[in-house]
Amino acid sequence: MSAPMTGAARIADFAAATFADGVPDHVLEAAQLHLLDAIGVGLASASLPENAGWAAAAAAGSASLLSGGTAEAGAAAMINGALIHALEYDDTHIGSVVHGSAVAAPLALAVAQLAPASGRDLMLAYIVAWEVAIRIGLAAPGAFQARGFQVTSVGGAIGAAAAAGQIISLDRARATSAIGIAGGQASGTLAFLADGAMSKALNPGWAARTGIEAARLAAAGMTGPASILESGFGVMTSFAGDASGLAAALDGLGQDWQLPQAAFKLYPCCHYIHPFLEAIEQAMAEGLRADDLVSLTAFVPPPAAPLICEPWARRQAPISGYDGKWGLAYAMALMLVDGRVDVDSFTSHPRADVVAVAQRMTWAPMPDHGFPRRFAARIEGMGKKGPFKAALHQVLGAPDRPVNTAAIRAKFASNATRRFEAMRVAQLEEAILGLVSAPDIAALGRLL
Repeated sequence: MSAPMTGAARIADFAAATFADGVPDHVLEAAQLHLLDAIGVGLASASLPENAGWAAAAAAGSASLLSGGTAEAGAAAMINGALIHALEYDDTHIGSVVHGSAVAAPLALAVAQLAPASGRDLMLAYIVAWEVAIRIGLAAPGAFQARGFQVTSVGGAIGAAAAAGQIISLDRARATSAIGIAGGQASGTLAFLADGAMSKALNPGWAARTGIEAARLAAAGMTGPASILESGFGVMTSFAGDASGLAAALDGLGQDWQLPQAAFKLYPCCHYIHPFLEAIEQAMAEGLRADDLVSLTAFVPPPAAPLICEPWARRQAPISGYDGKWGLAYAMALMLVDGRVDVDSFTSHPRADVVAVAQRMTWAPMPDHGFPRRFAARIEGMGKKGPFKAALHQVLGAPDRPVNTAAIRAKFASNATRRFEAMRVAQLEEAILGLVSAPDIAALGRLL
């Protein structure tokens, strides 16, 4: 009896089949909107002075940077991934907790310019990177985060290598090696939570760069372990502590497409906070105002609490605007005080008036939460006019509570106009949504 095919080989075969056969129309349509959203988020991020200078760390080259200019392909993927992820405004596949576009978009753009490749190839690379990263997350839901790793960066490196290998035309053996090489370099911890360091934004950028470099090394003859995912020292055991779910998670590749299930984010902060912001909006619609708040308790799924609740004093009074993106109390207080939470909400030092409201809040564990299959929220509190409460079963933007195409395009326009004038934004939107029929991506590169 022959040995079972390794996970890396199965992923390499899926990537090759996707490039040969294409994808169903609904997958392509979803991918176009998610790519549009990601590039818009990256452009908005690049408009902030604290982010725009990152490109200075990149070596010279010809791949487009969202902050302007060009850089070497691997460096461009790294910087663009960091820009897309830095605002915490990028999309999420909820069940796997993968921020796929922050890896897939910079990877696909950079490696398509490196090859060069067609618009269709860029789109297929984007889809492959997404689908593979999701499967890695679904193989051990919540386990990566529980051990202190970001599944986006760990699984993202695998997906990036699989996608890059097809763009640069690796054969099956070398494509499998590229995945093995990438798995050996996968990384990305949640250590930033200790002091709110901005380097968390780099996790998906490093994953995108890792995929490109792994594919290049495999093309040059370096081999990587075919059993990188399931072996005793492999990715699943090392990062998630469990490889038992891998084979089942890979079973649906190429048939059960996951990208269309990814959720769009409507606020630039940790996705776990979003349903709580909606709950605050519900309470505000019933008349609650910041000055009226006496006390509030947020009921939080325990697996989400380490990111958005602990330590609570810092989640009420973050040490920086960036740190505030994980502050459940601070973000809810922002909504109460300003009536909005947007890109500019986290660009300044935490505000005393917002902190004062946040310090009237506490949290408690939520039973029967359904996390991570759904992001739910419940709040209860007391106002000067009496008690209030609100609850959400699932966050807006998820597949079972979708936002329409017009809203996604409006978000793109709002973000992109922070960098470009309206006419160029319209041209950029047209170029992204028309990529699949473009013979190359030169026009997109010029617009960026």
